[in-house]
Amino acid sequence: MKRVSADTDIIEAENAAKKRIRRYAMLRKILLGFIVISLLNMVISQLFYTPKMYAINNENRELVMKYSVLQERIRTLQSKIDEIHHRDIGVYRALFSVDSLSLPGVYTPYPDSKYAHLQGDEYSTLMSTTWREMDALTRRVYAESISLDELQILAKNKENMSFAIPAIWPIDRMELQWFYAFGVRSKHPIYKTRKMHKGVDLSCRRGVPVYATGDAVVQMTDIGKRRRGYGKQILLNHQFGYKTRYAHLDKILVSEGQRVKRGQIIGEVGSTGGSTGPHLHYEVIYMGRNVNPVNYFNKNMTKEEYKQLMENMRYNADLEIE
Repeated sequence: MKRVSADTDIIEAENAAKKRIRRYAMLRKILLGFIVISLLNMVISQLFYTPKMYAINNENRELVMKYSVLQERIRTLQSKIDEIHHRDIGVYRALFSVDSLSLPGVYTPYPDSKYAHLQGDEYSTLMSTTWREMDALTRRVYAESISLDELQILAKNKENMSFAIPAIWPIDRMELQWFYAFGVRSKHPIYKTRKMHKGVDLSCRRGVPVYATGDAVVQMTDIGKRRRGYGKQILLNHQFGYKTRYAHLDKILVSEGQRVKRGQIIGEVGSTGGSTGPHLHYEVIYMGRNVNPVNYFNKNMTKEEYKQLMENMRYNADLEIE
């Protein structure tokens, strides 16, 4: 009886061992199958398009198409902005007799670091170029909006502006002897260095009346220093972004805060401050920047008079007066 029981236990143990071996063999086959399938998937993905890769490629093509459409729209808008800018400087500002608006940095591209995050793939050039064009367009739109806002204000105040803008000679033209132009002079007659000449010098006899070139308020009068600088001077604020300066005066006939009209006598020509002879140093300042006064007082000149003035400017380019 004990013998039969022992044989039965051995048989059961053998059967259990065989079952475990079959399970292990099956697990090995399953693992091997997973490995083979994974390897095949890697090979196929490298050599053949998968549905996922087809989807990605379609998305990339769609992205390129959208960027192309965007670039075309940017170019169209750039063309429109060019037209607006042309009318701005060629029509509107000419109509109001004002200088072109200058905003520092508008045409300066952003640094490359702004677009660094777009680098690193095959579409980097397309994306960075598009965004650079978009940023440039945005800056130009901003500049034109500021310019048009300014023109809108000028339009509302056109009548007042017409009397305020400097538009006549600050002295009697019949008294003019010599003329020194606006711009960088080759050598300053007193300081002996190259220096920006911020206005024009109108040489004439001492005591010649000096006229306000537009309606304004006297912002400042100053007696200056002996033999240096502007000497006795008057600064008028015409509003609308304009100011005018009258320097090296012999006499100041107005006071700060006083309102003056175009053509009103405000002083007399002298030779005070850094001057080597009687003359009027006259400046036109627009939006904080010195501009060429000739562009303003030539409105009352004939073509012949303007031509003669230009010849005098060339002939007297080295005239030594401040």
